[in-house]
Amino acid sequence: MRYLTFIAALMCMALSVSAAKADRRVAFVVGNGSYKNVAQLPNPPIDAKTMAATLRNVGFDVIEGSNLSRDQMTEKLLDFGRKAQGSDIALFYYAGHGIAVGGTNYLLPVDADIKSEMDVKLGAAINIDLTLEQTMGDAKVKLVFLDACRDNPFAAKIKSNSATRSVNVQSGLAEMKSGEGTLIAFATGPGQTALDGQEGNNSPFTRALIDNITKPGIEIQQAMTSVRAQVNEETHKGQLPWGHTNLIGAVYLNQAPTNQVATAAPTASGSVPAATAGSSDGVELEYWRSVKESNKPEELNAYLSAYPNGQFKALALARLAAIKSGPSTTTRTLNAGVDPATFTDDASQLTEDQIGLDKNQRRDVQRRLSGLGFDTKQTGVFSDETRSVLKRWQAARGYPSSGYLNKLQHKALLSEVVAGPPTASDNSQKAARRAASAPAASTAPAPAPQRNNAGDAAGAAFVGGVVGGMMGGMFRR
Repeated sequence: MRYLTFIAALMCMALSVSAAKADRRVAFVVGNGSYKNVAQLPNPPIDAKTMAATLRNVGFDVIEGSNLSRDQMTEKLLDFGRKAQGSDIALFYYAGHGIAVGGTNYLLPVDADIKSEMDVKLGAAINIDLTLEQTMGDAKVKLVFLDACRDNPFAAKIKSNSATRSVNVQSGLAEMKSGEGTLIAFATGPGQTALDGQEGNNSPFTRALIDNITKPGIEIQQAMTSVRAQVNEETHKGQLPWGHTNLIGAVYLNQAPTNQVATAAPTASGSVPAATAGSSDGVELEYWRSVKESNKPEELNAYLSAYPNGQFKALALARLAAIKSGPSTTTRTLNAGVDPATFTDDASQLTEDQIGLDKNQRRDVQRRLSGLGFDTKQTGVFSDETRSVLKRWQAARGYPSSGYLNKLQHKALLSEVVAGPPTASDNSQKAARRAASAPAASTAPAPAPQRNNAGDAAGAAFVGGVVGGMMGGMFRR
């Protein structure tokens, strides 16, 4: 019976792996803000970067872009169309200026210069209906999110140059109907305008999308209900997202952590597998990686807005300080003489293994961290608690915060002044140096300058070179 149960479990695992591989999802994510001929929008590029990180964390192949010209948008759309063919889920996200002319919606590249209705229809703007049909028409599930309902910056020009005939130029975007297996969501209702949000942050609509659409176990239509409620509350009922859906079945971008099975848009060949689970920590990590080397304060502020108590908060604040006026005096003092690569080289289990720390050296690390105010148990084992403390120490120093050490970070830790008794590592290193440079009977002490002990016992240099790693701190004058 146990054998049969084991075989059944293996078969279930194999089917799960097969389904995960078959679930192909592709996303187009673009944010345009640096317009050349109309008012610029500071937040759409930030919105796009955050959305791209969120979608990658739940398995999307993301075609991403910011501040794209007409030709650049066309190139990205062609790439998206090729990859989205026959996909299980195709997702289209755009933030930036949009325009509705004659009941048809258009997206505006950053180099758009529209003076008349003819300019729009001859290619200065991108027709949304045609674009969606051509790029994601045969995807099993199609999700469209348009954060483009700002004031039409070209409306006055188009109307003034269309005196000979009537032209319908709307504020915001026009209503769109979704085809089978499609969900379309606008930042606000048809003909209305949406808020861009505070400069340097996500817009209310995009922030609500990020907060809700990839929650574990939440079906997409349920998520959109939460999106509408969040935006409505945040804007004090000044903005209410609108949408139209023709989905067949349930769609999960992040499957529940249970063994629940969900389907989406059944087709002749079967149903769309649900997304694999992802954690909010993973989303934050992906987001941080996308902005950690940025020199743009607005991108770092966007991270802080999305994760006000995030695990990389200290790093983001330090980066902002460095951009504004250079590192703080405290940081410069702590890191004086530290190899600059310490601030950029990532640490992992592999890099820590390469140091070859034994149990006493690990205990030494823990003692030093505690002496610096990062309290942790001195067990000689790097538990989850120690990893968390290491992250805090790294963040406070401006190093990549992973919870693991590399050779440069270990060297930097050893160079810091620590209050407290000598450690095994200290005595071992001192004794080894004395054994190499003096006779075995030498009584010359070599105390570490950062310690307040009086030194090793007379004549312990040679012995210390052999057993100092185990007996450190035992020899006193």
